[in-house]
Amino acid sequence: MRSDRYALPTEPADATTRRTFLKIAGSGLVLALAPLPLPSGADAAAASGRGFAPNPFLIIAPDDTVTVVVKHLDKGQGSATGLATLVAEELDARWEQVLTEFAPADATRYNNLLWGPMQGTGGSTAIANSFLQYRKAGATARAMLVAAAAKAWGVPAAEITVQQGRLAHVSGKSATLGEMASAAAEQSVPAEPALKQSKDFVHIGKRFQRVDSVAKTEGRPIFTLDVQQEGMVVAVVQRPPRFGGRVARVDAAAAKAIKGVVDVLTIPEGVAVLATSTWPALKARDALRIEWDESAAERRGTPELMTELSALLDRPGTVARKDGDAGKALAGAAKVIKADFEFPYLAHAPMEPLDVVIRFDGAKATLWLGSQIQTMDQAVAAAILGLRPEEVEVNTLWAGGSFGRRATFGSPFVAEAAHIARAYAKPVPIKVMWTREDDIRGGYYRPAYRHRIEVGLDGSGKIVAWRNRIAGQSIMTGTPMAPQMVKDGVDTTSVEGASTLPYAIPNLEVELATQTTGVPILWWRSVGSSHTAHATEHMLDIIARETGQDPVALRLSLLAKHPRHRRVLERAAQMAGWAEPSPDGIARGVAVHESFNSFVAQVAEVRLDGKGGFKVERVVCAVDCGIAVNPDNIAAQMEGGIGYGLGHALRDAITLKDGVVEQSNFHDYEPMRISDMPTIEVHIIASTEPPTGVGEPGVPPIAPAVANALLAATGVRTLALPFTRQRYAKG
Repeated sequence: MRSDRYALPTEPADATTRRTFLKIAGSGLVLALAPLPLPSGADAAAASGRGFAPNPFLIIAPDDTVTVVVKHLDKGQGSATGLATLVAEELDARWEQVLTEFAPADATRYNNLLWGPMQGTGGSTAIANSFLQYRKAGATARAMLVAAAAKAWGVPAAEITVQQGRLAHVSGKSATLGEMASAAAEQSVPAEPALKQSKDFVHIGKRFQRVDSVAKTEGRPIFTLDVQQEGMVVAVVQRPPRFGGRVARVDAAAAKAIKGVVDVLTIPEGVAVLATSTWPALKARDALRIEWDESAAERRGTPELMTELSALLDRPGTVARKDGDAGKALAGAAKVIKADFEFPYLAHAPMEPLDVVIRFDGAKATLWLGSQIQTMDQAVAAAILGLRPEEVEVNTLWAGGSFGRRATFGSPFVAEAAHIARAYAKPVPIKVMWTREDDIRGGYYRPAYRHRIEVGLDGSGKIVAWRNRIAGQSIMTGTPMAPQMVKDGVDTTSVEGASTLPYAIPNLEVELATQTTGVPILWWRSVGSSHTAHATEHMLDIIARETGQDPVALRLSLLAKHPRHRRVLERAAQMAGWAEPSPDGIARGVAVHESFNSFVAQVAEVRLDGKGGFKVERVVCAVDCGIAVNPDNIAAQMEGGIGYGLGHALRDAITLKDGVVEQSNFHDYEPMRISDMPTIEVHIIASTEPPTGVGEPGVPPIAPAVANALLAATGVRTLALPFTRQRYAKG
């Protein structure tokens, strides 16, 4: 349920100052204002043939439309609206005249400034890396339009105002942006256009309709599934039932006999069936007779894999953080509290499964897909097809969710499409489709993990030692990002949220043991924080219960040096009425966590059903994500993150038996239902800090907040997710 009860941030007039810029630059965003290979205004306009294009990020057409070129995939998280807001703000455009389109694959112009020479979306970086870049793009266009008007009207530029998409002078002369676009293209491009102070914002921090709302409601945006082209065929792939399996022999006679089937191809990923439409392709796939070579396949099931993780916790791992001497402090503690946590494999399960349309004529290839890392998709397809990257055109389309699934190293689903196109060798469009079953069974899961946390208390109940051992697979090892993300054997994504624990504990140690399996894994919405937040925040409530302390008060006592954690915790507790008695039958739990440089606290209200189960009735969320570019979008992402995190924590797990995934669709990997969704209130903390991500930080606190409410109500510790593995009844 949406709520209008969230605070709109206010900022001092000097929020966008050199101090703020230096903070952004210090976090890696200095490239946002670094020189880029931007064409001149006249050259860009001529090249585009569409109007005034002073830089790669916007085009002002004679019809007075302002098209913002969006370099990030919008898969529902609202990045297109966010980037359009930044341009519209500095351009002083009317929101109604703003359009968006996705950028082509070109890292020289559209790279993610936090990733280096790569164009892509992920890690909640879209607004964070583009905040100054897109504002500067709008300010550049505005300055050139003003200069053009000043020249045309023979007046000083300082006397010209721009409001709601119209240039005006006190003499009464005025023009729309479109009317002045051609003249503006003749002006020189300013190196450092002036940016607005926050007191003058008319779009940033305000509430208005998303750029995609009406179109999606009317069914107008084109997702990959919607693409229809003349002569197009549909391809589906039969992949091995066990990860690591390979095709040994294929009998395709029965499949080829089905009406509509045009070809059956063996590719590295399995056996592809091509047909005139989806139904005959699926029927033919079922008719294939395949013998698999499973000599290198993963054959272990979940029990064996989890047993191995437990064994890894029985011995010291590689140290990821070491403050003081946790071992010595534990040995001398008056009391030691220990808990082992277990987290299953999780599928991403976006509403739109993987899909891509590819056309290859031998000299050039074109892709249509919800591309999350455009230049990687481009490079992978080019390598397989024997082309140069610039000979592969990537058309990014809207995507129906991802949660990380479309950002896979090596772009395996794009590679699969490229192999099919190369083997088919006909210059026709091929739509490669994954079914829901393909997606659930297809791997690239959030890894399974186990944690062991040992906490030492002194005689007064004060925490004197904390040791957290973590065991699980490494997402980054063996990838191009390993040199940056794997340090001394520690994958930072395995320990983030645990190794960065903010609480003031004198002896704190975090260790990691890495498991090797054949199960393909990938980041999942909030990555390491998806498990570390639950283990650390639930453990803190276990300690509070053992020592008779209030969970909020305990956290605040340990967060003296972390004011942003404190602010969201205090706001969530205040708005939830933490200091007041809970309503009859309701138990409250709290959690606070930082991820992707955003700070989120949540209070969950839970009601037991008397049958060992429960219902989450209400969640109060406070978020500090720096300057709030789009408050409505921030609230929506917190709500979506809470629903996503809660939906998976309630009952979802990917399990294997003898190496074969047991789940297949939403009947046995059940997503969040509307009947499960609690009432959610989102409160945004006013801030002058640079904007940070909101796509993922809403996920980590929800499971521990619910677990802590259940602990308060029943005394039952939720040490293994999903929640269905425990029964909750008052003892």
